[in-house]
Amino acid sequence: MIDVRRGADRYEGGDVPAGITTRHAFSFGSFYDPDNLRFGPVLACNEETLAPGAGFDEHPHSHTEIVTWVVEGELTHQDTTGEKGLVGPGDVQRLGAGSGVRHAERNDGERRLRFVQLWLAPLAAGGAPSYEVVRGLADGTPYAVPAAGAVLHVRRPGAGERVAVPAAERVYLHVVRGDLRLDGEELGPGDSVRITAEKGLEVTAGSPGELLILELP
Repeated sequence: MIDVRRGADRYEGGDVPAGITTRHAFSFGSFYDPDNLRFGPVLACNEETLAPGAGFDEHPHSHTEIVTWVVEGELTHQDTTGEKGLVGPGDVQRLGAGSGVRHAERNDGERRLRFVQLWLAPLAAGGAPSYEVVRGLADGTPYAVPAAGAVLHVRRPGAGERVAVPAAERVYLHVVRGDLRLDGEELGPGDSVRITAEKGLEVTAGSPGELLILELP
């Protein structure tokens, strides 16, 4: 099964006067949709844009693996485990909330910040919080999120190149940039695809692209 969801149909959230624009792919906060709560362990896929000086003040999370991919700009992260740092384009950040953690995310730079944030349900609840940043994740290098049984693949195909979709039981695909094609469907920035029990699929890039592929249990 191949279920294409268009970026134009995402729920619009955030706080525009405060410089925060958010587009939600799943039911989120006041945007409640009982038919769109999750896909496997994926609870959220949020496209975030923060103006210079904007951000999310310290707030709590628990029982969630939060994976962040910065598209442009620089994200300032600080949490109650004592971790603090900057996350730039091409970096992957993972915050394992465990039984509970608080963190803040801000754009302390002079240009806009854009990032994609994925929330995954862990295989087992609880545990101690954990934090990790991988700098400059290379194209095609898998990034494992073992607490959720998931693997993230970041692919950046050139025009005309093909990218194989993992033959997992479930795959979640998010287009960051570029014009892509999958099984006859044209995909653009913000579009996503929920794939169940399919094998032999390929994504073809009509222009240089960037996509996030989550291999799921």
